[in-house]
Amino acid sequence: MAGPEHEVYVDTILRTIADAAKVRGTGIAKRTHEYLATKMKEAKAVIALRGDTFAGFSYIETWGNKQYVTTSGLIVHPDFRHLGVAKRIKDMTFTLARTRWPHAKIFSLTSGAAVMAMNTQLGYQPVTFADLTDDETFWRGCEGCVNVDVLKRTGRKYCICTAMLYDPEEHLPAKLPQEVLERIKKIDQK
Repeated sequence: MAGPEHEVYVDTILRTIADAAKVRGTGIAKRTHEYLATKMKEAKAVIALRGDTFAGFSYIETWGNKQYVTTSGLIVHPDFRHLGVAKRIKDMTFTLARTRWPHAKIFSLTSGAAVMAMNTQLGYQPVTFADLTDDETFWRGCEGCVNVDVLKRTGRKYCICTAMLYDPEEHLPAKLPQEVLERIKKIDQK
């Protein structure tokens, strides 16, 4: 877990994110030094280090009155790719989100096949952008992405990224129809 003492890595994290977006030719929401430092101070970030060397990072954020949580900014330094670092970070941010907000829906936007595979393993499902938060602050974060024109042109229904959602309600014990529950309740009252 990242804390205030990890702020010294923020500029390296931001540089690594920007470099990766250039190499992939994909969009990415722009974040500031202050924004990531705040995530660290709020215990909403995970950082991977090898000794004092930055290896990877991700953070979480709540939206829509804490009804939604995003796991965002997953990045692994090129020197540490293909070693399972991203999967461990993704597992940690997912666990952190589920622990802090157990009833919130967790979503992730990605254009990367590896992140889609990790999300699927955790129980996320692909969804339309309409299934995500309507919190305007979240959507303003997309303004810095090179693909924001697609998002705007489609009325926030589609983009280059794939939206994936984990709904904790779908992972609870099987739900019985209301009429069955009422029938059982009547039987139990006899």
